[in-house]
Amino acid sequence: MWLRVVGERGWYVITKDQKIRYHRIEREALIGAGVGAFILISKDLSGEDIGKILVGAVPAMSRFIIKTRRPFLAKITREGRISAIVEN
Repeated sequence: MWLRVVGERGWYVITKDQKIRYHRIEREALIGAGVGAFILISKDLSGEDIGKILVGAVPAMSRFIIKTRRPFLAKITREGRISAIVEN
């Protein structure tokens, strides 16, 4: 499973799949793999919009990673703000 590899390598996941936070099995798979995951929660975004949001959010994501142990699920807002959904 790719999540296990991501967790083992200390990588992070960025997704637009907002439903993950509501589906217990998917959440548990991320947490069980030891993954840090960021979920972009804004809808109806173009690829360009997504790119701008993510580039703008990198400093906040970096700060969040430094102060938050994996596994975690965090949301990224359209404004680039980061907040925890699930923390270890």
